[in-house]
Amino acid sequence: MLKKQFVFVLLSYFIFFISVDAADRKDEIKNAIREGADYAVRILLDEEGKSRCDYNLIEGQWYLYEPAWHTGQVVFGLVEAYRITGDESYLTEAKRAGDWWTSLQITDHPKLNGMLHAVHGDYIGDYIVFATISDGASGIFQLQQETNIDRYAEVATEAGEWMLNHMWVPEHGVFYDVVDVHTGEVFKDRSPFWADIEDQTLFHVARPNSEGSLFKYMYDFTGDERYKEVFIAQMESLVEKQGPEGLWMDFMPNNKETGSFHPRFNIWYAESLLDGYDLTGDERYLQAAVETGRAYARAQIGDGTIFYQNFVDGRRNRDSICGSAVSFAGILWLRLILYGVGDEFKGNLENSVNWVLQNRFSIDHPDPNLAGAFVETRTRRRDGKVWMTMRDIATSFGLRFLSEYYRYKYGDQ
Repeated sequence: MLKKQFVFVLLSYFIFFISVDAADRKDEIKNAIREGADYAVRILLDEEGKSRCDYNLIEGQWYLYEPAWHTGQVVFGLVEAYRITGDESYLTEAKRAGDWWTSLQITDHPKLNGMLHAVHGDYIGDYIVFATISDGASGIFQLQQETNIDRYAEVATEAGEWMLNHMWVPEHGVFYDVVDVHTGEVFKDRSPFWADIEDQTLFHVARPNSEGSLFKYMYDFTGDERYKEVFIAQMESLVEKQGPEGLWMDFMPNNKETGSFHPRFNIWYAESLLDGYDLTGDERYLQAAVETGRAYARAQIGDGTIFYQNFVDGRRNRDSICGSAVSFAGILWLRLILYGVGDEFKGNLENSVNWVLQNRFSIDHPDPNLAGAFVETRTRRRDGKVWMTMRDIATSFGLRFLSEYYRYKYGDQ
């Protein structure tokens, strides 16, 4: 009898400590969401409501880089943080950022009315890039769903309509990438992304461009069947053009010649394929997303890190640590687990959660531009000097990821 009582007591203590650990982890994740959202509210959005984008660690200055896209990501992160915490200040700031985003709509240009003045900037210059708008719009549609303010979705839909009318190449299932913001010209035979290549092909200037599932959102908002048809055509294009490694190496920012692939680009395509699966139930879309999940599982190292530049042969450039990719891959793996086809990724998912929780700047950090930020470094050479930045998107994607994971483990509250 004493032996049985002893075993019972031990088991009770074991269950107690497991429960305490689980409660501590729940609080840790929710606290990380709050700290990241507070940082986004306090630092990432400027006085206009747009993202500050990239923080140069050497100079201590912020630099704009594709601000419409970056702002859309901050909006998405803040909406998710609001959904988990109920903190109205996060939604208020998301609306302020959404108002800036919609203010970019062009209304006084003979060719571009309805489009957004959403220039890429940085080394690309004053050009509108399709994915800047399409993927930037996903957070804007999320904001509309949360606030019921249709203006957000209407502006995004009108931009999508412009791009459908002027940039769609239906016979190849691709959209042209670039528009001159001054002339309204769509670049059909050259791209600033491949300026060093003289004879450019269609795949240098156009891509499936399904980042952000823009036409799925547009269909959900309007009920217009044209948008559904275009979105499905994009999904078919993705299935057709995916390589055996689970990636889309024909398209920048992947580089087929060197074998390097971008840390997030392919995940956007996989994410849209899952949205396509939700819409149609087509198992091919689901399986294609699984293959991308496997590619990023191979890229992730044991402690959860994903680097900015990876290669299909398994090599990694360790100069830059891509926190946004750790989170975004986690979002993909979690969705695949929830669909019942992702058990192989459960270890990767937990590695991502641990990594994101451990790799954040203290809220007491002496540099207020970093205090509370999620970690992402990007190191390049620019104008003869090292250009080392901490990027806002680690926080934006981290908020999305931790919010999704929190719901998965604990429900909405």
